[in-house]
Order: sequence, then C-alpha cells, then structure tokens
Amino acid sequence: MKKEIRKVVLAYSGGLDTSVIIPWLKENYNNCEVIAVAADVGQGAELNGLEKKAKETGASKLYIADLKKQLVEDYIWPTLKADAVYEGKYLLGTSFARPLIAKRLVEIAKAEGADAIAHGATGKGNDQVRFELSIKAFAPDMAIIAPWRIWNIKSRDEEIDYAEAHHVSLNITRETNYSKDKNLWHLSHEGLDLENPANEPDYDKILELGVSPEKAPDKPTYVTISFEKGVPVKLNGQKLCGVDMIAELNELGGQNGIGIVDLVENRLVGMKSRGVYETPGGTILYHAHEKLEELCLDKDTFHYKQTVGPKFAELVYDGKWFTPLREALSAFVDSTQKNVTGDVKLKLYKGNIIDAGVKSQYSLYDSDMATFSADSVYNQADAQGFINLFGLPIAVQAEHRLKSQE
Repeated sequence: MKKEIRKVVLAYSGGLDTSVIIPWLKENYNNCEVIAVAADVGQGAELNGLEKKAKETGASKLYIADLKKQLVEDYIWPTLKADAVYEGKYLLGTSFARPLIAKRLVEIAKAEGADAIAHGATGKGNDQVRFELSIKAFAPDMAIIAPWRIWNIKSRDEEIDYAEAHHVSLNITRETNYSKDKNLWHLSHEGLDLENPANEPDYDKILELGVSPEKAPDKPTYVTISFEKGVPVKLNGQKLCGVDMIAELNELGGQNGIGIVDLVENRLVGMKSRGVYETPGGTILYHAHEKLEELCLDKDTFHYKQTVGPKFAELVYDGKWFTPLREALSAFVDSTQKNVTGDVKLKLYKGNIIDAGVKSQYSLYDSDMATFSADSVYNQADAQGFINLFGLPIAVQAEHRLKSQE
C-alpha cells in the first residue's frame, strides 16, 4: 500500500502535528511527494511564513486557500440561523470549519492527481471523523492517511522530540504546548493544565481574543445588530460583510470579556474532554439572533425550532454536514427566517450581554393586546371559557378520582 502512494495532499496548519507529519510521510511512504494545503479560515498571522516552513520541512508546494467568505456564508450563517449550540455551550467553531476544509482538500487532490489525503487529527478526537466523512462525501474511494492512528509517536512531547530530531522549526515550547484551533469565529484551548477539570484556567495566560470579565472596562459598550432574514448585515448602522462583521464583534466582545466558555464536553468517540473556548463575536450574534426570533416567530414555530437547534448542532459536531438530514433541517430553518428581520440593541458589560431593545417590522408583539392598561381589543371575560375548555381533562380526571374515593 505504501509503495502505491506517490503523492499526498496534507491538511497543513504549520502547527506541531502537521509540521511533523510532512517528514513522517516522506519517511514512511517511499519519499512520496507531499503537497501542503493551508485553509485560510481567519487565523491571521498563523499563516505568515507557512510556504517557507512547509518547503523546508519537505513539502513540494503549499496552497493557501482563502475560505473565509465561504465559511461565513455557507457554514456559519446556516448554523447561526438554526440557533445550533452543542451541549448548551459550544458554538461549533471547529466543527463547521472542517467540512469546508475537507471539501477543498478533495478539490486540490483531484486537480493534482494525488493518491491520498492526510490530516493531523488524533485518533481520540472529533476532527478525524469530520475530515473523513466530508472527504467520503466527495471522494469515497480516496485513500486517507491519519498518522496519529498508526505511527509510534504517543504524545505531544514525543512529537516535539521528533521535530527536533528532524530539524523542524516550532513556535511553541513544552510549557506552552496547548492544543489550539483558531479561525475567524473562535479560538479553542486544550491540554496541559486544562486536562484536569479541577484546575481553574489561567485566563491571563491563555486568552488571545479578549480579556477576562474582571479586566473588562467599567463602562458598558452598546451595539446594535441589524438582521435580514436571519442574517446579520449591519453593525451600529454600518453595512458589513460577514467576515468584517465577525471581526468587529470579536474586537468589541473581546474587550468586554464576552464569550469565554469552560466546557467538559462529550466527544463523538465517547470520552469526555475539557477545553476553553473563546467566541466573543459569535456569542453576541447568537444572543442577538435569538432575541429577534422572540419577537418575530409565532409560538409553535419558536418552540419547535428550539428542538431543531440541538439536533442541528449534533450533526455538525459529528461531522455530518454533507448529509440529507442536515440539508433538510437547513431548508426548514430557512423557511422560519423569512420574517427574522430587524434591529437588536445589546449592552456588553464585564462578560455579560444585556438586552437593551429590539424592533422589527415583522414583530408579533402587540402592545395594545398585551397592555395592563385599559384596552378595547381584548375581552378578558373570554378567558373564562378558554380555561374551562383547556382544563376540561383535568376536571374530568378529578371527578373520576373523587367518585372512586366515595
């Protein structure tokens, strides 16, 4: 099998795992050609110098695929519109980026005539499933190489040993060797002291997108987000593309200690893992979107949609983006969003998001109907008949119970 693989496309970030994988592939697959593919999903400076590093490590070339706009419009917005949150806390920052990256890997692998696609996900994690299910959706016969499942390296310390022995430059030390994933939506932190849930995270050491609530300003920041059919289009009256919208809200949210989550989650493979997630802009957008839905969706749709969000999140978390059910749920969600248009004003203060007003031309809130003051549109006496009918089953059961006790 190894002799048949002459060209491999590698999902490349320039981090510890993928930097080590390049020489490892060449050593173990008959000096095969390795084509590195770095997906630009908004990780910023992490992409600096990658081409030089990849080639010095043994790659023949590096593709940098700008996927930021596609990530926002085709993956983040559909997930936001679904109000999809995994286990009540995780806003799926890594989860919905993987299928997009995998799709691009397949496109490049086919264009290059590659024999295999490789990734650096571990055999304990979720990303191996997300990458490989998405690859199968577009290239079911493509060979997939997952070094963490087959090599002799057993820990990140041993990876560093291998890197040093093969003269692979690293921008980490053993003491700062957190496992991180960054894109324009979030930044995750795992490993080291975070592996013990009893340890309080040292936010001064690990936070990169913002500050802890204790260090946020004493003065609140107000933001107004405008939505059209469930999609955020303006921030404080200024029209922004999705990428810029998230970047601006990351800045404002980070300054105010918004969107820091310490989570012990249930991984797809069965174990629990502990991580710290920074999602400042995303947390603001989720809050604003749900607030607008409170105003614009009828009761039955609003309540049913609350059951759809967790299922949508589970599909995304489990790597099932390219599946009929996820597509069907997105179609349902889109049908609910036709009137989710309006403005949401929020106050950001020391890690809190406080509602400060919401309005929409499609509002279902009728102040004349709901008022506690005198009105001419609601006959309160009608409630008596409603309660009698609504409570009829309870009354019948009570009568039968009392008769049986006689």
